[in-house]
Amino acid sequence: MSGPAEPAGPPPRELAAYLDEPPQLATGSPGKNGYLRLGLERRGPKTILVDLERRAPLLAQQALYWDEAMPGLACVYMISNAGGVLQGDRNRIEITLGPDAQAHVATQSATKIHEMDHNHARQDQTIRLAAGAYLEYLPEPTIPHRHARYLTLTRIEIDPAATLLYAEILSAGRKYYRDGELFAYDVFSSTVTAARPGPEPAAATGPERPGPAGGPGEELFTEKFVIEPARHDVTATGVMGGYHVFGNVLVLTPPEQAEAIAAELPAEVNRQGQWAAAASRLPNEAGLVYKVLGMETEPVKALIRRCHEVVRPIVTGCEVPPEFAWR
Repeated sequence: MSGPAEPAGPPPRELAAYLDEPPQLATGSPGKNGYLRLGLERRGPKTILVDLERRAPLLAQQALYWDEAMPGLACVYMISNAGGVLQGDRNRIEITLGPDAQAHVATQSATKIHEMDHNHARQDQTIRLAAGAYLEYLPEPTIPHRHARYLTLTRIEIDPAATLLYAEILSAGRKYYRDGELFAYDVFSSTVTAARPGPEPAAATGPERPGPAGGPGEELFTEKFVIEPARHDVTATGVMGGYHVFGNVLVLTPPEQAEAIAAELPAEVNRQGQWAAAASRLPNEAGLVYKVLGMETEPVKALIRRCHEVVRPIVTGCEVPPEFAWR
């Protein structure tokens, strides 16, 4: 199956030193250019997966409906059969929700970015939400190994009446591997850009392919963080301090809902120094950003889950079900 090619243009400055070709498989060659497109639409009381295109190593399960509080919620797990992210990988993910669609999208396990000695790895994500859509995008943590170089670019197009709960969790590395591997990766670069939808797309060109997308809409914000542990002290005050795990949550939702959510997410610091968390408002009434720092992954995941437990009832009127013991 043919997905879109990697976007044109030079890589960001932080990746300019990591463009040499791997001596094994070439950059973006078959098996190293995964593509996954998920299109979900509301059909009666349920949201169904109406559009699925996949190219290894990216796969997806069929939509499941295990959430008793929201029986029409489509729960989709993204899968990689590569065993991790390797140098020269170029992956793309597209998730689109139609009007009033509701979905929960996650990964089957943590994303492990393996050690690299050539080039870098890249993942581009595009998330589009139509009016009234509700998406929980909650992948498992990312674990960069020694000398990993990773670039992730996320573009969000969200209607003013839609809600997106988006989270990413970044570990310092394989903390308990051998003598410990904390902040031993070369580069981790993450950029998230959000905008309102542009003009209506052109008419479809055929039964299997939609027409070209409309033009850009109103830009809401761009958030970018670049971590280069060998160049800058990640443990400094104002960066990670003494913490080892970083959780970054975006709650893009209408202003009245954002205010109700913000009231339930006070700034907190654990007295034992195990975690800290706080929310703040995004520009252009886009919603909220919720930052979490922790010594271990589990407290960070627990705080993000608590945020999840605040967001869903306010937006949908439904509760979050008990956590699975194996998750």
